[in-house]
Amino acid sequence: QVQLVESGGGLVQAGGSLRLSCAASGRTFSSYAMGWFRQGPGKEREFVTGTSRSASTFYADSVKGRFTISRDNAKNTVYLQMTSLKPEDTAVYYCAVYRGSYYDSLPRNPNDYHYWGQGTQVTVSS
Repeated sequence: QVQLVESGGGLVQAGGSLRLSCAASGRTFSSYAMGWFRQGPGKEREFVTGTSRSASTFYADSVKGRFTISRDNAKNTVYLQMTSLKPEDTAVYYCAVYRGSYYDSLPRNPNDYHYWGQGTQVTVSS
């Protein structure tokens, strides 16, 4: 069982920045493939970014060049640095663990992920 706790959400003006953190339990964190998802009001949960077991990173087109995923295995934490935020980035952001067979890639379907955090709200005002 893996427990995930997100933090760092809040209210920010358009053009601003936020850094989200996701702290994970477990002694094998460095082997986890991790994803960040978001769910806006009335929308389905969507893939934002992730890092595979081979440490490759992937981004949704809507956040490329603005968001960056990173991880600190010593702290069992994955980060999401968000810059140039837009009102359409408003959502609850979730981190998740993928423990399937992919090594160099990462699924974008949330149903393929095995563990989830409780989410953190990000609100971007115009």
